[in-house]
Amino acid sequence: MAKFIRLFAERGQERNRSRLLLKTYLCFAFMVILVAAIIGSIFLEMYQDTTRRQYRTQLSNQAERVKARFQEFIRNEDYQGCLSYLEILQEIEQVEIWSLANPYSDTPMNQAMTTIDFFDVKQEDYTNLIYSAFLEKERFLTSYSEIHGCTIMSVGVPILGRNGEVCGALLINSSMEAQDLVIRGSKYMILYSIFAALGISFLVAFVFARQLSKPVQEMRDTALLLAEGNYAGKTGIRRKDEIGDLAHTLDFLADKLSENEKVRKNLEQMRLDFFANVSHELRTPITVIRAYTETLVDGVVTQEEKVRQYYDRMLLECKSMERLVGDLLLLSKMQNPDFAVDKEPVNLVQIFNDIIRSAGTIGKEKKIHIVVTHEQELYIIQGDYDRLRQMFLVIFDNAVKFSPEGGNVYVSICECMPGRVGVSIRDEGIGISKEELPSIFEKFYKSKLRQNAKGSGLGLAIARQIALKHGGDIEVESELGRGTEFRFSFDLIPKKELEQLLG
Repeated sequence: MAKFIRLFAERGQERNRSRLLLKTYLCFAFMVILVAAIIGSIFLEMYQDTTRRQYRTQLSNQAERVKARFQEFIRNEDYQGCLSYLEILQEIEQVEIWSLANPYSDTPMNQAMTTIDFFDVKQEDYTNLIYSAFLEKERFLTSYSEIHGCTIMSVGVPILGRNGEVCGALLINSSMEAQDLVIRGSKYMILYSIFAALGISFLVAFVFARQLSKPVQEMRDTALLLAEGNYAGKTGIRRKDEIGDLAHTLDFLADKLSENEKVRKNLEQMRLDFFANVSHELRTPITVIRAYTETLVDGVVTQEEKVRQYYDRMLLECKSMERLVGDLLLLSKMQNPDFAVDKEPVNLVQIFNDIIRSAGTIGKEKKIHIVVTHEQELYIIQGDYDRLRQMFLVIFDNAVKFSPEGGNVYVSICECMPGRVGVSIRDEGIGISKEELPSIFEKFYKSKLRQNAKGSGLGLAIARQIALKHGGDIEVESELGRGTEFRFSFDLIPKKELEQLLG
């Protein structure tokens, strides 16, 4: 599977990178070209229109000035001066000026002041322009003149006589060759700017496409690593956008997969350690049963009543073993906050009386002496008898295991504070180092001591869970060479409630 993934990655890597880069680049380039073409066309049209509007305004102002001067010549009847003015004006301004008499007026302009006859005008456009002037309307005409070889803009304005009637018209023709050159030059400049902008945009598009395709490729490579089971691979992408969010999600997925892999390995290790845990937890009750059995087989005890007690004790230990196996299987459930133990009123003194008989047999080989002290006979709490017995047996087993031969184990039960009972189990064994103390309640934790070589590291974890499920506290204090003390505390059943329970 991993080989297939690597082969797939090698074959598709360059193709996918090039395909995404090309698609992104072409899309961006097409959008830039389209926008440049639209904006360039609009700008060119607006520039041309603005230039012609400005020239039209300039020509209109010039026509108004010529018209005012022309009407002044009419009032003064200075016909010769009028024609001379027109000639000089045409040379200086480089325009062509036609003056026409209005044949439809009752008092038309004097023929001495005209430069062309109305009926000699054959072009319809100019005829309409002159008609508009006769009607006191200013109009413009822009057309290409084959005679002049360029575009001509013409404007017609009316000439008013002494009585205020339109006696004639002025037609000013101006070449737009200079304006056309300016417009043409501006067009070239705009086009050059567009092409330069496109070139820069294409470079930016390429960089942008690379910036987009590169993280996608990195995320693809990371996904392939995850598919191969390498959960340590990360994208390394730190961006505050959608791509960054996707990369962060992929990294988060890698972390979760890594955590799940660790959990899987831990579960596998737990499965492998299961039998070792069973042997560790069952060693104590099996030893007790063996001790009673050997006593019976050797004929040390022959009294029928005593033999019956031994059989009862062996049956009790068998039941304890059954419960221990169940505890091992339910340890994970006990760690669930929703898991609850079955509770009933339990006397801790009774539990310890039961435990001492079993623990005494356990410590017999090492000649361990157990010292129990309690201020009263009843310390009743709400709890599960067998689970509490199991918890204290775990501590007793460790106390005996790590105590020197002929040592003492001290048990103290007292009301440590109002409404709270405290239990102390102290040995004079080798103790626990300060470095190990924080870890002793962890599952499968085992010290490197010879006495713990066969342990599973599950006993204290079970003991702690049982204490927590009973609402109790468990603490440990130890010093190397001076022994270890485990302290428990539980809530006592209130006296009023206890009296009701006892009837």
